[in-house]
Amino acid sequence: MTKSEAPRAPGWTLWLPLALFVLFVGGVAISLMLPKSNDINSQMIGKPLPAFSLRPAADGRPGLATGDFAGGKPRLLNIFASWCVPCGVEAPVLAELQRQGAQIDGIAIRDHKDDLNAFLAKNGNPYQRIGADDVSAVQLAIGSSGVPETFVIDGKGIIRYQHIGDIRPDEVPMMLAKLKEAES
Repeated sequence: MTKSEAPRAPGWTLWLPLALFVLFVGGVAISLMLPKSNDINSQMIGKPLPAFSLRPAADGRPGLATGDFAGGKPRLLNIFASWCVPCGVEAPVLAELQRQGAQIDGIAIRDHKDDLNAFLAKNGNPYQRIGADDVSAVQLAIGSSGVPETFVIDGKGIIRYQHIGDIRPDEVPMMLAKLKEAES
């Protein structure tokens, strides 16, 4: 073998796959560490609630209809279900919102009356009214894609804010502020 035929050192090409892998893992790690946003730019913000009338979903509470939101005072509309684990976690936060003056109505999604009554007995019942949405028709009509979700509805029945997922204790002031904003 002559000097010109000697094997060359691999150089930077040997490290290229490792560098790409490290960049990929770093990008994934950063995206996992960033906080998720529960805000959504819904197509329904600023629009009136669609017309609906739902039968009572639980004992001791009336059903829910569009007209219930035209009373002049902003309200929270919570989409939930007894089979939803995050809904149980959110229950004490809804109780705190109620304690601080928020009026809350609920729509129970694809639920059974006995299961819902047991859920409310275990987790508390902050709702003034609870309507049964057995086929998710109202849920889909207002732009909700899952449970739990909470909407701020102004006193004229207009959707002012949509919160996806459970409301966390540190979000109580923000939700109360959104209700206050909806008064104007």
